[in-house]
Amino acid sequence: MRNLIALLFISGLFLSCNGTKKKSAEQISPQIQATESHTTSPKIDTLNTVVEEKAAPFLLNDENAIPFFKEYAENNKENKVRITTEFGSFDILLYKNTPYHRANFIYLTKKGYFDGSLFHRVVKNFIIQGGNSDSRKISEKRRNIGRYLLPPDTRNGNKHHRGTISMPSSEIDNPHKLASPYEFFIVVTNPGSYHLDKKYTAFGKVIKGMDVVDKINRVKVDKADWPWEDISMTVKIIE
Repeated sequence: MRNLIALLFISGLFLSCNGTKKKSAEQISPQIQATESHTTSPKIDTLNTVVEEKAAPFLLNDENAIPFFKEYAENNKENKVRITTEFGSFDILLYKNTPYHRANFIYLTKKGYFDGSLFHRVVKNFIIQGGNSDSRKISEKRRNIGRYLLPPDTRNGNKHHRGTISMPSSEIDNPHKLASPYEFFIVVTNPGSYHLDKKYTAFGKVIKGMDVVDKINRVKVDKADWPWEDISMTVKIIE
């Protein structure tokens, strides 16, 4: 009997030692795997992973705008656009003798900038002005295109006749009347507003649908000449 008890005691010790060794192995094993993974995975990533660097988006600025639009004017000859509003549509012919301003307007049209912008200023019997908005979407479009101004081009003899499309100067106080490229105005005055000549760049004219321009000029506005009801537009190139 004593021999049996001693045998059972020795067997228990043996099993206990084996269990301890197994548990220690399980605790160490994950550390070995992690270390191996840490030391070997960078080699695999280095061999198999292709790093793609995204090019910075092209943004216009005061330094690159003129060279860009000079080349753009040579490669993009379109000179007619159609502006559509809730009051109807009207067509505009852009002058070839104001190449930078024509190219700018065509570029912004192709970028879809004007779509959703507003005729935000209406002065009775004088002008309607468009291309701006207080919406975040239009602001984001401007940021994605760039921040730049255009120099005036007033030596070509273009007059501010009724129906002329021209570019307002920037809100930034500048003695050279640098123009805000995102906005434009259309003369409603009959026969014209010639006091604007040599101050602002006339770069096109309405060739169809002047009655729509007149309708917009008659809408109700507040004291700041902002229409009571938003007048949004879409602009597309036509043949």
